[in-house]
Amino acid sequence: MVKKAEYRSGFPEYLPSQRAVELSVLDSLRRTFELHGFASVETSSAEALDRLLQKGETDNEVYVLRRLHAEVADDHSGLGLHFDLTVPLARYVVDNAGQLEFPFRRYQIQKCWRGERPQEGRYREFTQADIDVIGKDTLSFDADVEIAAVMAEALSALPVPPLRLQINNRRLMEGFFLGLGAADPAAAMRAVDKLDKLDPEQVRRLLVDDAGLSPEAADRCLALAAIVAADTSFVQAVRDLGVEHPLLDQGLAELAAVVEAASDVATERVEVVADLRIARGLDYYTGTVFETRMVGWERIGSVCSGGRYDALATDARTTFPGVGISLGVTRLLAPLLTAGVLDASRSVPSAVLVALPDGGSRRACRAVAQQLRARGIPTEVAPDPTKYGRQIRYAQRRGIPFVWFPRAEGTHEVRDIRSGDQEVADPLSWTPPEIDLRPTIRHEELPE
Repeated sequence: MVKKAEYRSGFPEYLPSQRAVELSVLDSLRRTFELHGFASVETSSAEALDRLLQKGETDNEVYVLRRLHAEVADDHSGLGLHFDLTVPLARYVVDNAGQLEFPFRRYQIQKCWRGERPQEGRYREFTQADIDVIGKDTLSFDADVEIAAVMAEALSALPVPPLRLQINNRRLMEGFFLGLGAADPAAAMRAVDKLDKLDPEQVRRLLVDDAGLSPEAADRCLALAAIVAADTSFVQAVRDLGVEHPLLDQGLAELAAVVEAASDVATERVEVVADLRIARGLDYYTGTVFETRMVGWERIGSVCSGGRYDALATDARTTFPGVGISLGVTRLLAPLLTAGVLDASRSVPSAVLVALPDGGSRRACRAVAQQLRARGIPTEVAPDPTKYGRQIRYAQRRGIPFVWFPRAEGTHEVRDIRSGDQEVADPLSWTPPEIDLRPTIRHEELPE
């Protein structure tokens, strides 16, 4: 299980088999992202505090860098650990704009740190996997479509419970609120964004009191937020509410295009829906917005979120619009690992254990192991020349499927210790089944 201690709560650690699950997921994500031409970058863990605190929303959550023996407690370096990968990306793009080709397509898989109260699905140290497409002054809407499709494909390949990718468009929402005569559409958006935490009547009061809408207009906002569709039928459902505005028309067309594209690559493991309740609280989103929930695990919140931002960064001469989506790898996996839903088939990468007949055979056994490794077969040599039965049990405890028995006369044998089948084998040609070369992920249903 994921180990915890009071003094480092929120900093998860994995057992070897659990780490194998995480590595398999990260490898799967990299494969998908690179198949679509996204380049990998890694940015510094530390960013300037004034950049991290620009929005003023996370000042109590940033870990500040300070030397242990600084003379005073507030004598810090002016640097803090990044709490997401979007702030570093903005700085990276501006710093390297002259050496990047635009649109710039990047993926980034890295740890982040956030000083919030630890709970299921929320950690102080966590891994994120982001993809973004960044333009220079302009960025085609096709990037919104591609980002949704690529992440839907990546999620479909993961060995986790089914996921629901929920997509909305802030232009659609803003146009709807403006069409209702809202004086402050941003306040209306913030109110709708609270539907996960507040009941509809409370949100209705916020729409009236904070956004200045009439009770009848507030009811229509709630009716909009209730629309969910797995296809483009949401367009007519919105039209039936009788609100008109040019921005609403643009948002409906954009959302329809994104939903269609993502649905084309979705599988039974990833459902794609237009969900007109999704608003995303951050003001820098300007168009498409995404949230993703794990079916049966909705309590941990969205595990994959993002959207369109038309001003990611600027250097006073150029603006860099973008669209991106971020998968919270730790938020997705840690609850499943803790509950025992996911685990690996073995705790070590080794597929073969070379048995050790006696102390004088160690050099010859190492040579056999090296011959197997040279052909890509993960192999280790038994630590001690104990009885073969004990060496086989050692392999069983570690989950190693094959034990290799070297023979002095040069004829070797290998045993599948799961079935007991044993055969003559040559270390220069024998290969285990493909499925046994690496640990595989086991998915268990939760106990009743």
